[in-house]
This record gives sequence, C-alpha cells and structure tokens, in this order.
Amino acid sequence: MNITKEQIDELNAVVKVAVTKEDYQDKVETILKDYRKQANIPGFRKGQVPMGLIKKQYGKAVLVDEVNKLLQDNLNKYLTEEKLDVLGNPLPKQQDNFNWDAEDFAFEFELGLAPSFSIDLKSKDAITHYKIVADAKMIDEQVERLQKQYGKLISKEVVSKTDEITGTFVNEGEEIDHKTTLELDKIKDENALNSLIGKKAGDVVTLNTKDLFTEDYLLGSSLGISAAKADNLEIEVTFTIEEINERELAPLDQEFFDKLFGKDVITSEEGLKERIKTDSEKQFEQQSDQKLLNDVTEHFIDTTKFDLPEEFLTKWIKTTGEKQLTDDEANEEFKKSEKGLRYQLIEGKIIQENGIQIQFEELKDFAKGFIKEQMAQFGQLDPKDEELDGIAARVLSNQDEVKRLSEQLMSQKLLNLYKEKANLTPKEVTYEDFVKEVYG
Repeated sequence: MNITKEQIDELNAVVKVAVTKEDYQDKVETILKDYRKQANIPGFRKGQVPMGLIKKQYGKAVLVDEVNKLLQDNLNKYLTEEKLDVLGNPLPKQQDNFNWDAEDFAFEFELGLAPSFSIDLKSKDAITHYKIVADAKMIDEQVERLQKQYGKLISKEVVSKTDEITGTFVNEGEEIDHKTTLELDKIKDENALNSLIGKKAGDVVTLNTKDLFTEDYLLGSSLGISAAKADNLEIEVTFTIEEINERELAPLDQEFFDKLFGKDVITSEEGLKERIKTDSEKQFEQQSDQKLLNDVTEHFIDTTKFDLPEEFLTKWIKTTGEKQLTDDEANEEFKKSEKGLRYQLIEGKIIQENGIQIQFEELKDFAKGFIKEQMAQFGQLDPKDEELDGIAARVLSNQDEVKRLSEQLMSQKLLNLYKEKANLTPKEVTYEDFVKEVYG
C-alpha cells in the first residue's frame, strides 16, 4: 500500500491511497475459507462447497469490507505518523469510473487542515476582571433575613404593612385554589398592598396578578402554578385572609449566633457581619470567574484571526450527519458552529503551548472537593477521607462524570492561567452594580 499527500493550499490537501492485490489477498482468502467451512448450501455437504461458488456468492462483499478496513486503519496511521492536524474527518472523493472487479485500487481523500496562528495572552486591550464585594446594605439585609427566619411569630387581629398573612388564593377559571403565606414587604403593587392593610381574618380581598410581587418567581409559588403559566399572567384572584402574624426579629445574641454557625464560632454582631461578607464574596467569586472566562473567550475569538477550510467543512457537515443536508442547510450549520470551532482551536493551542495537563490524582482531588461541597449543603461539614475516596471512586467510574469533571477542571486551569498572564484590569463593584453592568 502506498499513501501520498498532495498539498492544495495551506488549509486543504488530498491524500492518495494505492491498494494492490497483495495488500488484501491473504486476508480475503482466509475469510472465504472460513465461510466455506461454515456454509450450508443445498446440494453440498457442509465444508465441501466449491470455492468458486463461495467466491461468487461472498467474494465481492468480503473484498469491499477488507479493503475499507485497510483504508481506515492505514489512513489513520498515516495522519498520526505525519502529524497532520485535520478538521473533521477525511472525505472520500467521488470516482465515477471506479471498478471493484479490478485487482488494484486507487482512492483519494480530501483533508481540511487546521490553520496556523499565534496567540498573545497579554493583549494590548485590557479585560475587566470584576471583584464583587458585599456592601453594608447587602450585609444588613442578610442579617435581617436571618433574624426573621429565626424570629418569633406574634398573632395579630389587623393587617399592617410589615406583617405575614396566611390565606387562600382562588380563581375558578384558571383552577387556582392554593393556600400560602404572604410577606407584605414582598408586595410590589401599592394598590394591592393598601387593599390588604387594615383587613382582618375572614376578609376577602380581590387582587390583580400583574406586577403583584417584587420578584416574578413569587407569583407562581403563591398561586400554586408553574412558572411558565405564571409568566405574564394578568387575572384577578380573590385572597381570603385566614391568619395574621407579625414576625419579631430574633435578638442578635449568642443563642442566635450558635444556631447559625455552631457553638461559639461567632460571638458578636461584628463577627456575624464579617462572616456573612466572607461567605457572600466567596459565592460571588464564582460569578466573577465565569464572567471573566466568558470575556476572555470572546476576546480571543475577536482578536485571533485565521482562515478555516470553509468549503471542506461545509461539505463535511453536509455528508456526515444522520441525514444528508442540502447546500443551504450545510452552510447555515457551518455558520452556527464556526464560532465554537474557532474557540476549540484557540483553546487547544493555549493548552498545548502552556503545557496544561490533567493528571488522574488532580481529577480525583477535584472530584473530592466537589463532593465535599455537595455534602456541606446537607449539613455534613466534616466527612472522613475514606468516605470521600469511596464516593469519588464511584463517580470516576462513570465516563460521563469523568468527562464533565475534566472539562470543569480544565476550565479552572485555564482561568488560573488567564489570571496570571492575561492583561486584566480589576474592578471592584457591589453585587447590585455587577448585575446592572453585566446583565443590564
């Protein structure tokens, strides 16, 4: 077998494969002999069928199968040995006069080659790296939420602006009949709020659902319907008041601190606020890091210029899916996938040039850290290493989980690289300002 490459241009090449009878004959003959031993053909004893009949019945199918196997194995080997960085898979060129009755065969495959380009991690234009801080307003609000959560309920006869009222929402047309508890400081509609203030248990109030709550998600949960159904819902509902309570805030004393964090972990209001600030900013860091990763990705895509073998890739997309696409469909699909393909190439080059690798022990430690965080959410704050090792072993026996965790760990390694080498400008913002600036 002889394989040669013809370079068309920097991004396209044709590989020519010449297959001779000597390359496949022995294998084909061996398979046909095995067929003869097992063949059951009327008029002949098993194993005594003439070889000529076996060749006539099975010869061409075996030949085609074996030649295709030879092509696949040797073509892959050639691409590896020649270190050809191809995009997609080799595409066989159509040969109108191809003849399987010949002894020697010639095949041609089109290749799309990865472009050559360079990446400057430390670009001229700086990328904003947000540091989200918990300001005094946010910390005070969180302290108050915790005081409410652990506070006492005091029964009342008349509704006032800061109360919690339990009752039932009803709308027969929408089949709504749901008991819930409303915190009046979550009511956005002033008319609705005013219609509730001064009422007593047993009173019925009619409310409009449009812009009823300060947060959109509260409407669905309060009415007992799905978020999708609650979206843009504008109807009138009746609310029958059944119970009125005022929530007395829990005092900021040692008993309160111990309930939150364990005995004597926090011993003062200042310590509580510092803990809330630390915990909040740790959570914010994940959002900040994701924003940085997204921005760096977009930056590299915008500033790293290179051409792609577009015609080849469009043809490859057209012919290699579950169903063959039209030219227009293949062009549209290429446009959709082009940005992702460009970043795959950029990311691959960054990983290669900076020697980033994932070792199994690293992946195992990463999995254990992830498992530990999950356990902490369910109150298991100090799991033993033996327990973590056992869970990690089970997780890493699942290939889908290995892939998912490997991708997360690689993203973390890339993020650390960008923080170290990219041209970043730090910007300190409150969470409220971060949301406004980033998400509008």
